[in-house]
Amino acid sequence: MYNYQFTDLGPFRAIRWSSLLQLKMVDRNYGWTVEMQIKAAKQKLRCTEIGVRYRKRVGVSKVSGTVKGTILAGYKILYTIFKYL
Repeated sequence: MYNYQFTDLGPFRAIRWSSLLQLKMVDRNYGWTVEMQIKAAKQKLRCTEIGVRYRKRVGVSKVSGTVKGTILAGYKILYTIFKYL
């Protein structure tokens, strides 16, 4: 839609402070990463995705490890996508 392609909703982002302020982020939980990607694309900020290698998680995820967490995160992510389109 904005000619950007992201392959993941990873939890790490590096951004200049001035650019972050420019995005006027609102979400404080599951939707923040989608909000950041959409707003960055809309404002045509330069985005680079860097793949990283990782090991299998030790323990259980609080989000994808439970049905409730999965549903809440999925709902919030979809809500955020449609909110900013």
